Amino acid sequence: MSDAIRSFEIVRRHSDGTNTRVESVAHEEPLELQINGASVAVVMRTPGHDEELARGFLLTERIVGRIEEIASVRHCSQTPDPESEGNVIQIRLASGVPFDLERLRRHSYASSSCGVCGKATIENACGLAPPLRDEGRIAVAVLLGAPAELLRSQPAFAETGGLHAAGLFTLAGELVAVREDVGRHNAVDKIVGYLATNQLNPADHALFVSGRISFELVQKAAAARLPILAGISAPTSLAVRVARALRVTLVGFVRGTSLNVYSEPGRIVD
Repeated sequence: MSDAIRSFEIVRRHSDGTNTRVESVAHEEPLELQINGASVAVVMRTPGHDEELARGFLLTERIVGRIEEIASVRHCSQTPDPESEGNVIQIRLASGVPFDLERLRRHSYASSSCGVCGKATIENACGLAPPLRDEGRIAVAVLLGAPAELLRSQPAFAETGGLHAAGLFTLAGELVAVREDVGRHNAVDKIVGYLATNQLNPADHALFVSGRISFELVQKAAAARLPILAGISAPTSLAVRVARALRVTLVGFVRGTSLNVYSEPGRIVD
């Protein structure tokens, strides 16, 4: 069975009566991230590509600036609780790389606090990732073809209907990688981890997501230096404002023969 799927016997009620059946559901488990022995975060994720998730998290949260600052990423081989086996990642930073645990904890609190206003959020995002300056171009036809291309590479979603996906495309339209996860942020972090691990040039790529586009996704795209973020669903108002501040091309409602461009339309060509 795929790490992304678990099966349960359920009761199904319908117009012809009631029956029992085995239903596939998206698998969700906590993953604890430890840096230099200190626990820094617990994310709820779909197991699989955990090392990419960890590397992407470090980069998009700006804990490190470059993949070379990460010395190692591996699953913890021994845990005090058998239930946590496979759910703890140990990260070692390269020698001399500074690590401010308290700053990270303060940042995590601020980014999730409902009391932070939009202006403060934009200022924080710009402080973590400067505006993009590249002038890459992508064709409308490439973006319109992305949803179907992404869907064909989502086997776990096809079976469960319960997973988000993020896809990495070249600007010419080649699908390079797809990652599925119960968390849209995790799916993006896995793609960023893949991008960095394989030392691909982000300026030559676009990120496509299967769900709603929140400001955190824009911030992660900017931190990874991906110039184009698109999806089949709607962006939030703060996502649009952050995208405009960071000069990320933000495209939503990519469906059928139309799409909406909310920022930096110059990167979209006929």
